[in-house]
Amino acid sequence: MSATFLHGVETIEINSGVNPVTIVRSSVIALVGTAPLGTKNTPILVLSPNDAVQFGQQLPGFTIPQALDAIFKQGPATVVVVNSFDDAVNTTQISAEARTITNAKITLSSAPIGAVEVFLTDGSTPFTGTLNVDYSIDAFGNFVALSAVAAEGLELKFRYKQIDLGTITAAQIIGTNTAGVRTGTKCFDLIFNTFGFTPKILIAPVYVELLAVATELITIAPNFRAIALIDAPVTTTVTQAIAGRGPAGTINFNTSSDRAYLLNPHLKVYDANTDSNVNAPYSQFMAGVIAAVDLNFGYWNSPSNREIKGIVGTEYLVTAALNDANTDANLMNEKGITTTFTGYGTGTRTWGNRSASFPTSTDPKNFIVIRRIADIVHESLEQAMLPFIDKPLNQATIDAIRETGNSFFRTLIGRGAVLAGSKCVYSAENTAIELAAGHVTFDLVFMGPTPAERITFKSFLDINLLAQIV
Repeated sequence: MSATFLHGVETIEINSGVNPVTIVRSSVIALVGTAPLGTKNTPILVLSPNDAVQFGQQLPGFTIPQALDAIFKQGPATVVVVNSFDDAVNTTQISAEARTITNAKITLSSAPIGAVEVFLTDGSTPFTGTLNVDYSIDAFGNFVALSAVAAEGLELKFRYKQIDLGTITAAQIIGTNTAGVRTGTKCFDLIFNTFGFTPKILIAPVYVELLAVATELITIAPNFRAIALIDAPVTTTVTQAIAGRGPAGTINFNTSSDRAYLLNPHLKVYDANTDSNVNAPYSQFMAGVIAAVDLNFGYWNSPSNREIKGIVGTEYLVTAALNDANTDANLMNEKGITTTFTGYGTGTRTWGNRSASFPTSTDPKNFIVIRRIADIVHESLEQAMLPFIDKPLNQATIDAIRETGNSFFRTLIGRGAVLAGSKCVYSAENTAIELAAGHVTFDLVFMGPTPAERITFKSFLDINLLAQIV
């Protein structure tokens, strides 16, 4: 009631009842790595290949441009990028690289980082040619003569910086949080505050092959209700990948987390700069596949058995067959490792449903898709509870919370995201003491559809059918 005196009638508007549940974004990709351009150690939202341009071209040694290209080849995606490259630390100075113009061209030994200074043979007299008038130099270090000033046979010396891969450490990618200044993966904590959503897929292509980086992604994944995509080190064989799963495993596969999605082998992509096929991390393609599946079919659909776009093959041939338990693909799958399936006329496809918790755990959440369904349900309902916090704990509030949950489940049932019978129930744990303390509990009882991983036909020969022959 109003605190002031009133001799008359007033209307007090009461907001109560069911609160609509907004499903959180299921496929936001958090990518940490290195790029020659772009803002450093700040979450940057990338929604298209046009946005990706800010991080520069796919230069050798850098991971972010290649990863963004792989992701967007699978389809639309939401990517938050953290560029950990440090120009001052992660480069070395080339002081006087001598090259001679041949057929109007020069190719530097490395892709230059930043500006390139051109001198005459003495290494101190600047070349009089004007950039983009008399000559050009692209991001890959390809010099092209554009006028007679850059004469055929002229020897020049070049001063520039090149990437120094040996200085990029696991610690740099993991990052720090010092007095609120964050670097590397620590920047992931800023994503919700900056954009209003949390990442659900964590990738660090190339660097995740380092045990420390893989461990960090797996460790922080629960903070975001995310999964971490873990590539085996490049050149890891089938036997080595399987051996790496055990207690004595020496690679980054030694984990039993239901938030770790283990991937082997690397994939092959065409590199136009070298005119050759090169290895590329599986994780960057799988992240794009998951995002595409979520968009086109829903997060309750498995990312397994999906075509991988933009590749020319795999690091090595992985044997696979639908009816043979002894193939490479099946042997890795039964150890919780996702691999590829390449069949005649089918292209190369993702192949594997289980997280690293399999086969140790028999919980349905060892299916990546069930793990993700649970994450989406939990976070969506949690965020929908904000209007109920600090409301009077009475029957109306309890009914409203319960119906909010059940209305949400009815929606999910209709979409096929959870099975019929999923519900929100007022818990038996709600004793008078608990309620008096302002604590009320609800049980979420639900199940998502598991993937049809194994299909069995039982075959019977019935000689009685011969009697039909006339």
